[in-house]
Amino acid sequence: MKRRVVITGGSIVSALGSEWPEILAKLKAGKNMVRYMDEWERYARMNTKLAAPVDFTMPDYPRKKTRGLGRVAKLALVSADRALAYAGISPDDPELKNGRCGIAYGSSMGSIDSIMDFYSMLVLDDLTKMSATTYIKAMPQTCAANIGVFFGLTGRIITTNTACTSSSQAIGFAYETIKNGVQDIMLAGGAEELSVADAAVFDTLFAASSKNDTPEKTPAAYDKNRDGLVIGEGAGTLILEEYEHAVKRGAHIIAEVAGFGTNTDGTHITQPNRATMGIAMKLALEDAQLDSGAIAYVNTHGTATDTGDVAESWATADIFQRPVPASTLKSYIGHTLGACGVIEAWIAINMMKEKWFCPNLNLEELDPRCGPLDYITGCGREIDAEYIMSNNFAFGGVNTSLIFRNMP
Repeated sequence: MKRRVVITGGSIVSALGSEWPEILAKLKAGKNMVRYMDEWERYARMNTKLAAPVDFTMPDYPRKKTRGLGRVAKLALVSADRALAYAGISPDDPELKNGRCGIAYGSSMGSIDSIMDFYSMLVLDDLTKMSATTYIKAMPQTCAANIGVFFGLTGRIITTNTACTSSSQAIGFAYETIKNGVQDIMLAGGAEELSVADAAVFDTLFAASSKNDTPEKTPAAYDKNRDGLVIGEGAGTLILEEYEHAVKRGAHIIAEVAGFGTNTDGTHITQPNRATMGIAMKLALEDAQLDSGAIAYVNTHGTATDTGDVAESWATADIFQRPVPASTLKSYIGHTLGACGVIEAWIAINMMKEKWFCPNLNLEELDPRCGPLDYITGCGREIDAEYIMSNNFAFGGVNTSLIFRNMP
């Protein structure tokens, strides 16, 4: 018999903030966190100068445990520490170290500064910038490994470095690990630090917004006049736990992970595939043993790219066969890449608890090429939801869909 998996804690580090009251206030105020990056003016022939950075200060942790952390791992560690506290689990709790608690975590890459130190060695033939922690900060598994060492985790470690689905895959794989009896608790999530190189990737693909004079007007997912995505940064961690285990220790249960689906397009590295995106959603519904009619709201990937919005909206419409209420959080904080899945899931779960869902910012004129969904606008929407879905899609044709159930 498959075991039930619930969420007993969570925390994010985002441009909207970390605490739910602050995040909710900014969502209800329609606060766009995108700003013009003066420091990017030095890069010739790069069109976009926009990003959504996080105002972040690292807590005073023991240096011995943090000297191998670059910015991406620092963001991840802070979210993990706060998520455990939310779940009522002390860093000294023996359950973290008994082999039944693991971690699933991902990012697109390690810290860019440390990666640049490797490049400087190759370009300048000089190891001056190299140190004993250079690789530790640069390695793709830096978040998962450093969190594991900081808390002394001895269970399973899963690293998911699949770009924009890194953290949604982490949640899904952590859920499956507990459901199948391998672990009782999993820390699941992802992180990404802001890098101009990330913005340049999309700029060269003509997929980054260049509305530099009006940063508050972009990104504009599903809008006829959208011109691309904006890069953000952040981190998030969910504490997933086997239901009976959570009940036994008296944990506060926030929500249940009801279903998960993931697959690959198998067609193109950067062009999304409507059919296989829809199949990922169908797999999540089948895993949850639900009809699409049970889903009250869909938190969409909503990158504000030309092909992405069209393919995703039609894939969603294909599966739901009705104008399901939908909105994207990227219109507030930009695209946080490896962190977007967990940040968006955690905010969506909190909106479900609030019985209010945010509108799509900057959606003024719907692109007629997009699928027939109920795109939430205006002041948001009050919905009493039992089940919601959160979807993410990544380069490489990686698709994920998560379903969460509200718990009283």
